[in-house]
Amino acid sequence: MNQAIGRRCPKPDLLHHSDRGSQYAANDYQKLLKDHRMTCSMSRKGDCWDNTPMESFFGTLKTELIYDERFAT
Repeated sequence: MNQAIGRRCPKPDLLHHSDRGSQYAANDYQKLLKDHRMTCSMSRKGDCWDNTPMESFFGTLKTELIYDERFAT
């Protein structure tokens, strides 16, 4: 995330979507988002349907643009 922030210089109030993985829910990670005025979007505990539209969108995006692509590095 630090590398992404450094390269992209996101504007305040960016919406950061993630699943409920421990790395995204960790206090240090949440503090980093808060320090850069990012809004965290993740499903509620035990409710995997909250972010279904976003999960579907990113799944489609990866399938169409990433999986068949060959990268130099």
